[in-house]
Amino acid sequence: MTVQFSNMHEMILMARRNLSQDNWDYINGAAETETSLRRNRLAIDCLAFRPRICRDVREIDTSTTFMGDKLRIPVLMAPMGSIHRWTPNGANDVDTACEEFGTINFISTVTEPSLEKIGANSPHPKSFQIYVRGDDNWIKALVKRAVNAGYKTITLTVDSAFYGNRERLSPWQIAIRDVPERNFQKGITWDTVKMIQDVIGDLPFIIKGIMTAEDASIAVDHGVNGIYISNHGGRQLDQVYGNIDTLPEIVKAADGKAEVIIDGGFTRAGDILKAIALGAKAVAIGRLQAWALGAGSAEGLVFCLEMLEKEIERTMGLLGVTSLDQLNSSYLGEALPVRLPHEHSSFPHLVDGRIS
Repeated sequence: MTVQFSNMHEMILMARRNLSQDNWDYINGAAETETSLRRNRLAIDCLAFRPRICRDVREIDTSTTFMGDKLRIPVLMAPMGSIHRWTPNGANDVDTACEEFGTINFISTVTEPSLEKIGANSPHPKSFQIYVRGDDNWIKALVKRAVNAGYKTITLTVDSAFYGNRERLSPWQIAIRDVPERNFQKGITWDTVKMIQDVIGDLPFIIKGIMTAEDASIAVDHGVNGIYISNHGGRQLDQVYGNIDTLPEIVKAADGKAEVIIDGGFTRAGDILKAIALGAKAVAIGRLQAWALGAGSAEGLVFCLEMLEKEIERTMGLLGVTSLDQLNSSYLGEALPVRLPHEHSSFPHLVDGRIS
């Protein structure tokens, strides 16, 4: 397959042509008023860069590390269920792209193929993300499967006690996802965290769905290695803060004892570098990943990451930095947004703006 797009705007249009209405709505929609989705984007847009000049930027290093493994750029693949609905080989396409490009993917419990098949697809490091769909014995068995399959880290999603009210979804889409087994997700406590840690031993453990300094502090006290700031792309609790608004307080609470990553509306290099400047180790992409897969499967995702890499290098050079560790909050200031936020608002050249 040859990628048939040359920029991000064309990629989104290609994805829309390739995907059914149901799949498009699943990827792009959010909960209730979709305020959380829009605040994710608005919070990013309300930060402006303060560049520095007269610095030698001929050699720029866009790489970083996460949990000891090198990333070519500070971008991870967020866990996504139902990937198999819009790319031929499901999560294996994501895994193949990540190995080729040089980054890490989070594998969802509710995607296909099996966690063992995805684990065997490539040797590069990946994280297994847990949705709880059974009792403690079920959780232990699932975690042991992931450990035996060679996953480098284990991630527990904690923001999904109830399935978000996603009104763009058709009734059949809700029916296949809002299943009785989801009730087990309501029983997650800090005891669940301790139980999983006992099973995985020294493997790094990440909690996904933290949105406050208070919970970040508790996570650190429990010895969690990674804090993943997420509001599920605005698809769970409506009316929350934009994710990047919570980043400074959570980084402060983590106090260097846990690596902090974040998702939620990040689609361009500038978005990503704003998060790095505020203390994030890396940014995870969800919708952007899905659009790339919808437009061109694994090859499309690799090309998308290559475009991001060029954007990141260019933006770093224009900011006057040559490595990510040079960025800090002094490179940012508050600003007014220039357009109304929505899931496509960082792509101003889309002829019809927001694509439904």
